[in-house]
Amino acid sequence: MRLGAHMSIAGGLFKAIESGDEINCESIQIFTKSNRQWAAKPLTEEDIKSFKEKRKKIKNIWPIFSHTSYLINLGAHNPETLQKSIDSMEIEINRAESLGLEYIVLHPGTATGKEEGETEEDALKRIANNLNILFKKTSEYKSIVCLETMAGQGNNIGYKFEHLKSIIDQIKNKNRIGVCFDTCHVFAAGYDFLTEKSYNKMWDEFDNIIGLKYLFIFHLNDSENELGSRVDRHTHIGQGKIGKKPFGFFLNDERFNDYPGILETPKNSKDTTNDVKNLKILRSLIKN
Repeated sequence: MRLGAHMSIAGGLFKAIESGDEINCESIQIFTKSNRQWAAKPLTEEDIKSFKEKRKKIKNIWPIFSHTSYLINLGAHNPETLQKSIDSMEIEINRAESLGLEYIVLHPGTATGKEEGETEEDALKRIANNLNILFKKTSEYKSIVCLETMAGQGNNIGYKFEHLKSIIDQIKNKNRIGVCFDTCHVFAAGYDFLTEKSYNKMWDEFDNIIGLKYLFIFHLNDSENELGSRVDRHTHIGQGKIGKKPFGFFLNDERFNDYPGILETPKNSKDTTNDVKNLKILRSLIKN
């Protein structure tokens, strides 16, 4: 697995590549804009040029991909929120294309219309429909939107493999859709992979429901909460309820040798020491 971390773009997008290289990342994830705001200043030619030049210089980091704003909810029931989400997602797709990013990680959405009698399936249909519209508008683009597996906190959807299957089944251009597997989220959602037997059983289930061909990215995070808690709380590798050993199952699975495995564990506000420690633990689990 190509190990790395989510890296800050403070000081310029290209800085994320430099920072990743300094701590021996083989892949990185970034935000291309503030993850807490709808709008963003357009990328300048200099932003794009400096990013691409740095990428050409530091060739050992690949793939590089983005994570969308946490505000986006393509399944929103409220028309205003939905339109803001669609517009913001289009910005994310355009920025990824401009920078030449391979993937865009997206939280599927939240079922916000339950009080009005809507079901999770209604939200799933809305997400798929809006992605189809966006993919049609950007039909010449190459970036793949990867639906992230979720913990199931609140009204979030995507915590069942069946949710992701439902969206993918409704996507017309299958070349533009994929899955990002988050270990903390999947564990919190109730999927057990703590033993080799349960790990293999989980992947059989994933393959039968979604299909491994749609899997492109891993987020490697331990969980503060128990199996099936449906609470999304990341913690350092080996310090949570997952523990170190199960991460070895992922890292030594030959099927995932060239897949990016990205840390989203708690950061040190001053530097990347926490990422360095977590990467060291992960690499210690790899069998030669």
